[in-house]
Amino acid sequence: MRTTRTTRSTTRSTIRTTHTTGATPRRLLAALALAPLLTGCFVSSSEGSSDAEGVAGSGGRLRVALAVPPVQALSPYSNDATVLSKLSVAEGLTALDEDGAAAPALAKSWTRKNATTWTFELRKATFQDGTDVTAESVVNALDQAGDAETKPRVLSDVTLTAKAVDADTVTISTTAADPVLPLRLASPALGILAPKAYAKDGTVSPVGTGTGAFEITKLSGKTKATLDRFDGYWGGKAKAPGIDVTWIADGTARANALRGGDVDIAEWIPTAQAGLLNEDTRHEVPSVRTDSLVLNTGSGIFTDASLRSAAREAVDGSALVDSVFGGYADPAEGLFGPAVSWAADKRVEVSGRASAATTADVKAKAKGKTLRLATYTNRAELPEAATVLQQQLEKAGFTVKQDVREYTQMEADLLAGKYDALVFSRVTLLDTGDAVAYLASDYMSDGVYNIAGLKDSKVDRAIKSAAGEGDTDKRQRKIMEAEAEILRTDAVVPLVHEKVVQGISTDVEGVLLDPRERSLVDVDTTVKQ
Repeated sequence: MRTTRTTRSTTRSTIRTTHTTGATPRRLLAALALAPLLTGCFVSSSEGSSDAEGVAGSGGRLRVALAVPPVQALSPYSNDATVLSKLSVAEGLTALDEDGAAAPALAKSWTRKNATTWTFELRKATFQDGTDVTAESVVNALDQAGDAETKPRVLSDVTLTAKAVDADTVTISTTAADPVLPLRLASPALGILAPKAYAKDGTVSPVGTGTGAFEITKLSGKTKATLDRFDGYWGGKAKAPGIDVTWIADGTARANALRGGDVDIAEWIPTAQAGLLNEDTRHEVPSVRTDSLVLNTGSGIFTDASLRSAAREAVDGSALVDSVFGGYADPAEGLFGPAVSWAADKRVEVSGRASAATTADVKAKAKGKTLRLATYTNRAELPEAATVLQQQLEKAGFTVKQDVREYTQMEADLLAGKYDALVFSRVTLLDTGDAVAYLASDYMSDGVYNIAGLKDSKVDRAIKSAAGEGDTDKRQRKIMEAEAEILRTDAVVPLVHEKVVQGISTDVEGVLLDPRERSLVDVDTTVKQ
């Protein structure tokens, strides 16, 4: 059995001011801040500045520009969940430390009782509505996630049963052995909210119901949100009095907002704009993000494996590295890139692919059919990449028509299989920090985020085998075996592994630079005084 317990520490990182163990979970990401220290003197907006990128918000409030507007009013059961994590609004029982291991959050310790049952001891914490975090409220939150009409991706390959032992103790059981359950519980989608967050109609509202350092006090549709410091936070009082969030889907507009001094933090700066920022406001972050061409195997042109193989042979991701990403990317070697340190040494050679249709065969098989190629504008490079890929596919004999929109306008159509191909950017370790959850949600037959519509028994078996493996090294090897099985089907063609550029004013310090893109602001993020 393994027991993890929390301790307080005053150790400080030389990268940013932080506790390295036992403090607020997001402080544990300090070692991930691989860019230089954010330096520069504070200049109030009333005094003016010769450099607009160094002008911070009034009253010490942080002004943050995010890229992807809410899909479901910040419901944790959608892609919105990462916003709750990035802005320290909600927390799970566990968090991830800088090494990707499970660390204490709302649970101060846990013990594995047997192969399928774990016991979690809760810390004393308070919801933002003033009620206490109890075992019953934790059970309610986990039950709500499991019963959701659209299950969170992190639960795509597991069923959880939570029970309250006493006021501060919860047992969680799984139908099959789940050796990475503490990692799974760190998913932003399994954040614990107050009971009043969960409506009878199945909707979930994080407004005033989280446990984090900042409380959402106002959500204005898909454009703005106001967050105030939650002084009852168990991890200590945040340095910033609040956060003013603006969603700006256009990457150039986000960069301009930072340059013009309208925001202090702008995420996902387009590579074409990165060079236009002052060097001390531009921060490159190694990322576990892989951009791929996802092919719809369930309907349309790419139900034919030979055409999928032809598409794979036609596209060249390396051509995108400089022309589209300005060098802020590496050619893809598979689903997992250099930021997943163990992947390269354990990669398995792909075999058993279908023979690729010739150009003449492509033209004959796809005659009268148009390849519907989709992508979204929230990441500025993707439409450019789609144009390059369109040219490559047309050279191979396909007739291609693009559909480019903002992501929230097309997610339902993507999941419904209304496109033939998607240029897609995916954080492969987002949901749990463990790659199995990503593979299960995206590529298993019953995966809740299976945009490819893939149904392949060998893929299912390989992912299930990895899911049941408790030994870390063996689990990683089985993950790479599953990767090879997925790539065999040509349901996905990896293109590049991105390097993310974050824009940060020199008047702000303590911003988290997280390769997993789960954290951005925490109790130590502040406007310099």
